[in-house]
Amino acid sequence: MSNPSNLKYTSSHEWIKTEADGTLTIGITQHAQELLGDMVFVEAPAVGRKLKAKEECAVVESVKAAADVYAPVSGEVTAVNNELDSAPEKINSDPYGAWIFKMKPENAADVSALLDAAAYQALVDSEAH
Repeated sequence: MSNPSNLKYTSSHEWIKTEADGTLTIGITQHAQELLGDMVFVEAPAVGRKLKAKEECAVVESVKAAADVYAPVSGEVTAVNNELDSAPEKINSDPYGAWIFKMKPENAADVSALLDAAAYQALVDSEAH
């Protein structure tokens, strides 16, 4: 699966979609879920929590390991995907549809500094060697 070109990415394997209202939707990439394996639990950040860029804010657990999810930029959590409480495996079947949380960025321009799909793929390829 290729990385959708309409998304931004982080070196810690989160994807970021900028919504029409300026909020950001965040999840983990196809690559991350493949490394982790079958998801068994997702702990999302609390709505209203203020996050700093690169702060650990959520946890995804698989049968193999637990991994931290990091805030891509500074901002405030505005929503969490409660569907993942009972169905964390949705991340495995649809990593770019199964978002973990949404946030309002402090500075929308910070998003443009994140990786585009090609840069993220180059990072993934470099890690594979």
